Amino acid sequence: MSTEAPLTAVPFTTRDYAARMARVVDDARAAGLDGVLVAPGPDLVWLTGYQPTAITERLTMLLLTPDREPTLLVPTLERPDAERAEGAPATTLVGWLDGADPYDVVRDLLRPDGTFGVSDNTWALHLLGLQTALPASGYRSLTHRLPMLRAVKDENELARLAAAGAAADATYEEILRVRFAGRQETEVAADLADLLRAHGHEQVDFTVVGSGPNGANPHHEAGVRKIQDGDCVVLDFGGLMFGYGSDTSRTVCVGEPTAQVREVHEIVRQAQQAGVDAVRPGVACQEVDRAARRLITEAGYGEQFIHRTGHGIGVTTHEPPYMIEGEELPMVPGMCFSVEPGIYLPGSFGVRIEDIVTVTADGARRLNTSDHALRSVE
Repeated sequence: MSTEAPLTAVPFTTRDYAARMARVVDDARAAGLDGVLVAPGPDLVWLTGYQPTAITERLTMLLLTPDREPTLLVPTLERPDAERAEGAPATTLVGWLDGADPYDVVRDLLRPDGTFGVSDNTWALHLLGLQTALPASGYRSLTHRLPMLRAVKDENELARLAAAGAAADATYEEILRVRFAGRQETEVAADLADLLRAHGHEQVDFTVVGSGPNGANPHHEAGVRKIQDGDCVVLDFGGLMFGYGSDTSRTVCVGEPTAQVREVHEIVRQAQQAGVDAVRPGVACQEVDRAARRLITEAGYGEQFIHRTGHGIGVTTHEPPYMIEGEELPMVPGMCFSVEPGIYLPGSFGVRIEDIVTVTADGARRLNTSDHALRSVE
């Protein structure tokens, strides 16, 4: 497993965004698509750097086709904001006025009988408008037709993910010094959020604090339960830093852990290592899930591992690829995803350990390096 030092993040340039748009056009052509249509959301941010201040019923859409330059269609009243986006100079900006039909504009820019990939954030309202304007056209989800759209990161993206991971690690080390016993889960969750921001996150997406029996719910919302001595506590937290995600999980114990907690934690630790060890180029994503799940199943807890082993991460904290049985997409250097097996015992406790890893030329590099040991807190 590689342990190379994180790269230094630098601002994205117009050239970076232009290269991404050109790659998408090439990938779309190879996938048998006549173009790609991108609505506001993470795909539009990744391709242009543009994120509308508000997403409304007014049509905003990036049109990427092989027969013309990238075209960004925006409501005229929002054009000044779009023009400030770093990738805007690599597009032709086309505005439309309130009262006009934006689909009339789109009709003149697209092949009338084409098949187009559409971003997953596209509203049904807009897709139906496109279908009405171009009745002979067809549409496919980018998730299924271009699953590699954002999956493979360049060095600058990897640097941002590494920085976000390091900030999450620093947050974990500090939360270990916070008092848990006698406090509500929401209070510890607030501490996690404050620490993530203090270490550079501009956005906090989630702070799971699952104490005692609440830890058996993988997506438990921190609540008013008071954490007690002897509780096993699942911590899962992350957000965006420099526009890229962090997501890490560790499990701690208030005071001395029981023998069962120690046993289950060690099984999960070994399963997480097995999942990371399975990461290498050319191997199907499902092999990461298989490796972690096999170890947990052999230990007798297979039915208590109730979620996939991992998910991709980038400009959002959840995106393709997914490390789950049936995902035969081969891993490629530059892919980034979580490896996060867990065991959940209803009414008792749960354990999860999660790192973000990136695929390298010969294996994997962890972007989280904080201690995996079962730590005790007060």
